[in-house]
Amino acid sequence: MSTPSTITGRPESGSVATTARYVFVLMNNFTMLSFAGAIEALRIANRMVPDSYNWQLAGEGGEFATCSAGIKYSLDMDLDELQRDDIVVLCGGVDIQGATTKRLMNWLRREARRGVKIGALCTASYTLARAGLLDGKRATIHWENQDSFTEEFEEVELTKSVFVIDGNRMTTAGGTSSIDLMLKIIADDLGEEVANMVADQQIYSSIRTDQDQQRLSIPTRIGVRHPKLSRVIQMMEINIEEPISPSLLAKEVGMSTRQLERLFRRYLNRSPKRYYMEIRLQKARNLLMQTDMSVINVALACGFASPSHFSKCYRAHYDTTPYRERGAHSTRQTH
Repeated sequence: MSTPSTITGRPESGSVATTARYVFVLMNNFTMLSFAGAIEALRIANRMVPDSYNWQLAGEGGEFATCSAGIKYSLDMDLDELQRDDIVVLCGGVDIQGATTKRLMNWLRREARRGVKIGALCTASYTLARAGLLDGKRATIHWENQDSFTEEFEEVELTKSVFVIDGNRMTTAGGTSSIDLMLKIIADDLGEEVANMVADQQIYSSIRTDQDQQRLSIPTRIGVRHPKLSRVIQMMEINIEEPISPSLLAKEVGMSTRQLERLFRRYLNRSPKRYYMEIRLQKARNLLMQTDMSVINVALACGFASPSHFSKCYRAHYDTTPYRERGAHSTRQTH
């Protein structure tokens, strides 16, 4: 295997912070896309208004951090005490539970008590929630982690927005949503015109707000624009723990059960019951791999009355049992 590349985090041209210093905390297996989108927005803003931003890369140990793509980043600092006007941006990614260490959480709590503003990219919202720093606040996280997050952190008001700013906490959904968050911050700091110029430089033609949803619309996702079909799928996705019968789903959109069957067969090549089952099993798989919930509780959370029925359905769809799925996932994460 080739030696990973090494990238330094110091800003070009040696700019001195006059508006804000951002401390990007790179967690193990962080997502490069989210981090790169955020830091590039700041770099380009400095081209428009010189010396507006400065940044440093931090992480446990203060030497290197490796992203999920295997690339090594050189760090500027350990988890040191910060200045009160610093802004922390926590960068998460794969196996966020494993990357959420006690030392990191204690450091975050300490800096939060000192009034430091803290943001989280991608799955790092999980770390802020584990540290108790999102209690009573609105937040977001990558859509794939929403189910497990909701089960574990009832005191957090989770949204499906691309980013959320609630007081001195900022969270994003991952991917390119970090660009949207930074463009919002740049607009507040330097004006809308500068933010638009930064977006143009990034060939970013559609700036999203905190009102935009992170996932594609149902018609776009399934490749079908049929309002009644979209409405039924939306009801299925909302009602996982207590599934609705096909007859009631059909009644809700003003059609017979037979018409609903034909609609699903025509556009999705499966019955409503089969499609509903696949949605529930996908949620179950997410919970198995992202939480410590027992298999029985996962089954109940996904609308299965008994573990045996859940295991049978899971094996038929994924060709493995829920217990083996969790065991295989745990093995992959430790190697």
